[in-house]
Amino acid sequence: MSSEKIRSLLRAPNAETLKKDLSKDYYLVSYSREIGRIVRKEVLNGRAKFGIAGDGKELAQIALAKCFEKGDIRSGYYRDQTLMMATNQVTGKQILSQLYAHADVSQDPASAGRQMACHFSTRLLDEKGEWKDYTQNIQSIADLSPTSGQIPRILGLGLASKFHRSNKFPKSVSDRFSKNGNEVIFGTLGDASTSQGSFLEFINAAAVLQIPVVMSIWDNGYGISVPKKYQTAKESISKALRGFEADQDHKGFDIFSVKGWDYPALIETYQTATSLARKNHRPVLVHVEEMTQPSSHSTSSDHRMYKEKKQLEWEHAFDCVRKMESWLLDLEDKGTLLFSKQSLDDVKARAISQAHSDRKDAFTAYEEGLCALRNDFVSRLEDFFGDHTFSDEINQSVAGLRSSPLPLRSDTYQVCKKILRHTPTAIGTPKVSLKKWLEKQLQTESERYNSYLYSRSEKSFERAIHTAIEYASDPSLVDGRVVLQKNFDKLLEKHPELLFFGEDVGLLGGVNRSLEGLQNKYGIHRVFDTGIRETSIIGKAMGLSMRGFRPVPEIQYLDYIYYALPIIADDIATLHYRTAGGQKAPIIIRTRGHRLEGIWHSGSPIGVLTHAARGIYILTPRNFVQAAGFYNTLMQCDNPAIVIEPLNGYRKKEPLPLNLGSFTTPIGKVELLNRGTDVTVISYGSTLNLVSSCLPELEGLGISCDLIDAQSIAPFDLDHQSVASLKKTNRLVIVDEDVPGGASAYLLQKVLEEQKGYNFLDSPPITICAKEHRPAYGSDGNYFSKPSADDIVETIYEMMHESDPRKYPLL
Repeated sequence: MSSEKIRSLLRAPNAETLKKDLSKDYYLVSYSREIGRIVRKEVLNGRAKFGIAGDGKELAQIALAKCFEKGDIRSGYYRDQTLMMATNQVTGKQILSQLYAHADVSQDPASAGRQMACHFSTRLLDEKGEWKDYTQNIQSIADLSPTSGQIPRILGLGLASKFHRSNKFPKSVSDRFSKNGNEVIFGTLGDASTSQGSFLEFINAAAVLQIPVVMSIWDNGYGISVPKKYQTAKESISKALRGFEADQDHKGFDIFSVKGWDYPALIETYQTATSLARKNHRPVLVHVEEMTQPSSHSTSSDHRMYKEKKQLEWEHAFDCVRKMESWLLDLEDKGTLLFSKQSLDDVKARAISQAHSDRKDAFTAYEEGLCALRNDFVSRLEDFFGDHTFSDEINQSVAGLRSSPLPLRSDTYQVCKKILRHTPTAIGTPKVSLKKWLEKQLQTESERYNSYLYSRSEKSFERAIHTAIEYASDPSLVDGRVVLQKNFDKLLEKHPELLFFGEDVGLLGGVNRSLEGLQNKYGIHRVFDTGIRETSIIGKAMGLSMRGFRPVPEIQYLDYIYYALPIIADDIATLHYRTAGGQKAPIIIRTRGHRLEGIWHSGSPIGVLTHAARGIYILTPRNFVQAAGFYNTLMQCDNPAIVIEPLNGYRKKEPLPLNLGSFTTPIGKVELLNRGTDVTVISYGSTLNLVSSCLPELEGLGISCDLIDAQSIAPFDLDHQSVASLKKTNRLVIVDEDVPGGASAYLLQKVLEEQKGYNFLDSPPITICAKEHRPAYGSDGNYFSKPSADDIVETIYEMMHESDPRKYPLL
């Protein structure tokens, strides 16, 4: 390619400007390559725990970076360090601060030391947890380690651009998130990760949706040690995906292939690809082949163990930095070479020098904080040592701490705790002072490492304004689904950013008709159908929620949430935590479960969700008035949530509230439904209704129960009403449909350990759960698989018999 064509592509008016631009690019590829080397060296010399970098990807990322504009969004791969630096989203010093796990958001804005090296993100929220103006910056959604985990959310990020361009939403929805939908979403992925189902699901969905996405596949021929012949059909993802390519009769992807060492071709390819996506809102895939990975997958592997000598020689010759240098040395303008070998050596030397200077600055800033803590602690020991003789073990620990060149925070606290443990009889000011110091420091460390699991903004659930339910003197009795439908109608009217979507949600109005007629009323952009692809449904919702919308995606039955569990557990649940409050995804996942029949239509894996999805509210209403109240509350909040509706209640009659769309159900509180003196029974969802039906029979047997509806599983009973009940009854029964040790174990831990309920027990606590297998089909299968009314009555009676055999003789 001629210098004139390159100058045109780079918009350089003359040779001097072109030379300046190319020098800048060569500087950055050289700098980034040296940062990658430093990452590995710092792990090998013990200053860091684990390193991974983007060696070999530099040139393609330089070319891609030239296509970014303000408002664009990256959802990418942990190999994108050059792209991040080229788009001014991160500095080399910040990359190294993250490598050292510097737990300070000013040093590592991506995660405050919570994520491994090269896991990038930008801070989308201000200090109050409110959205910043997307249109003024380029932004990156937080990276993940699970391969292709960053892909599903791209669907929603791209669909948001399409919605913002549609002019079907008021300006208030697009404000701060879009300029007429002109934003492109740039996805990046390693070639081996295209084997993941989430990627292939994304390709299909993006081709259907026609969203402005440029998807780059970095292809170095291997997935760690596994070559492409074991990974990909035809040993080429671009060839394998040709069936998704757009043609004159069908919409689809535009697909490009380009070599990772060919700088001019990379520039031209990415400009063409981005123009298609930005102007025409169509998805584009750019397969960047013949990349190299010159320094192995990570610091935990060595590519010389699985690559033959011939391959290593080829990779050395076609290394993108080397090829760029060769190309620059041949580049001339009007017969004059633009670069000499010496001029390029000077650029590289400056880049390497700056990388090492940044390494020193990053490490010094990290080291200073650790040493300051150590020195503060050691200075407090002088009074202690004046009054006590310590064992050789403690003396050695203190001496080791004093002399450590890099004392970790945990090193200091371990010595402090050991001294306090080994001086149980010490009294007086020195020990009191040391204990107070430790207590204060550990509070600081808890904030440093354990904060931001849930939203702390003005839209956290604690700040929700609650409104009581209002009924007419003689309220209408309607199907539970009608309560939801009318409540959703009010919410759609009040909140123009609210969207409902899922399988059969649009035209049909949901399999249970709780959205019936709402697509006709509000349009297919507010209530719409999706394909049968749970991962993509939740990914789409996550992306939309990060661009100004409030999506309510539907998983048709709770059992199918497993298909979306990776993105729920790895991405949505951890997002606010792993960015130290820098990003959020306020989606409301709607699903249904409990008390139907059949293996995949009656599950209750609440234990799975409470363990896998900490960081997400998990709400289990027993009826649809309560469910509607939860949705109304959640519209005031900005934390992700899962609402599990009672599957057998859609056609049960409920009173219709007057203040639909306004009344609320509180999050984090239980509800006492029946007062008794003998047993505290805790349940939730449809099973709670079954327990309630048993109360008259139990009363007839002389047993009165406090019946508590857990309703909000996570967070659970923040007011500790459960232990207040237990103080009165001294007996505890948990009833649910999860497997033994599932949600019941979680609730026991909350009541007995966290609320100190074990202090008030006169009998061993009992759990009444489903069997260990999935529930069998049919009414008999349900009876023998899940807790029945007989099980509940007989188990509670047996508990009372053991307590008072005379009053409660064997049945």
